[in-house]
Amino acid sequence: MRRLVSELYVRDNCHPFKATVLVWIQLPIWIFMSVALRNLSTGATHSESFSAQEQLATGGILWFPDLTASDSTWILPISVGVVNLLIVELFALQRLSMSRFQVYVTYFVRAVSVLMVPIAAAVPSSLAFYWLCSSLMGLVQNLLLCSPRFRQLCRIPLTKSHSATPYKDLFAAFYAKFISRK
Repeated sequence: MRRLVSELYVRDNCHPFKATVLVWIQLPIWIFMSVALRNLSTGATHSESFSAQEQLATGGILWFPDLTASDSTWILPISVGVVNLLIVELFALQRLSMSRFQVYVTYFVRAVSVLMVPIAAAVPSSLAFYWLCSSLMGLVQNLLLCSPRFRQLCRIPLTKSHSATPYKDLFAAFYAKFISRK
């Protein structure tokens, strides 16, 4: 069996490590950026010139003018949780059947998405805003990669599991799972 699996890896050029490479690059960058923003927002960096903390204190927009304070309206933290849940549900709706392990991982990531709300409420707005922008980019990437036109434009080969009408299929799966439950 191991020999057959190894032959498949070589034949189809699809070693499982290739699927995780992006995570091993993206996760440390996300962590380092989060720590850096937290340090800049709390004044943990020691600078002689006009400090970054002073600039962040006046550099916010809309309802969060002070990026060094947490979002008292909870709009950013709730948005972070909702967008992360949307990404998880988008993944779950695209799968026709999931293994038991995939189901457990999906529930775990849902729980992490919900736990991100109070965490995002406790950190400076700059950090919550970064997390929101990062999650929104992930959601946009997932939605774009569903599109056959975008995949064709980027020369990403279509597979048997990809639909010709992915957005209709997602809406139908969403409707069946959440709205028409009776």
